Amino acid sequence: MTQEIINDLKSKIRDVPDFPKPGVVFRDITPLLADAQAFRSALDLLGDRYQGQGVDVVVGVEARGFIVGSALAYKLGAGHVIIRKAGKLPFKTHRAIYQLEYGTDTLEIHEDAFHPGARVLIADDVLATGGTVAAAIDLVKKVGGEILELAFLVELTFLKGREKIQDYPIFSVIKY
Repeated sequence: MTQEIINDLKSKIRDVPDFPKPGVVFRDITPLLADAQAFRSALDLLGDRYQGQGVDVVVGVEARGFIVGSALAYKLGAGHVIIRKAGKLPFKTHRAIYQLEYGTDTLEIHEDAFHPGARVLIADDVLATGGTVAAAIDLVKKVGGEILELAFLVELTFLKGREKIQDYPIFSVIKY
């Protein structure tokens, strides 16, 4: 990755102060997604990393992780599996409850999302505190997947999300 490409991608990410609450600066990737060349560059940086590594399934985490995950799965010729909030999937599911700043939330995956032993790449838009992806890891393990790596478009390093998921290889295109 060249720093020039990373800087260009960063220039497409909008800072939204005081969202979703006062004192938080939200990193909005929607302008990057809307820019065809920037979106292609970001996905090429991710996809080139995993080309030829035998990824069977890319797991995308609700909601923007679906965008990153599906595009990455297409690029790799892999299947795409989604992890959703509780009650959104129509078939039998495994469930993981995880801690939020003020309470808990729940994610689910279909019990038959992929075959046991599948080589899985978990993809999401942002690594923040690590709680969501830790729950995703738990779900992939319940189905029997072999996690190859955790891939993120953006990582907010100051939130130390890597500490919760340090047992797995992690790759982030953009770091703040």
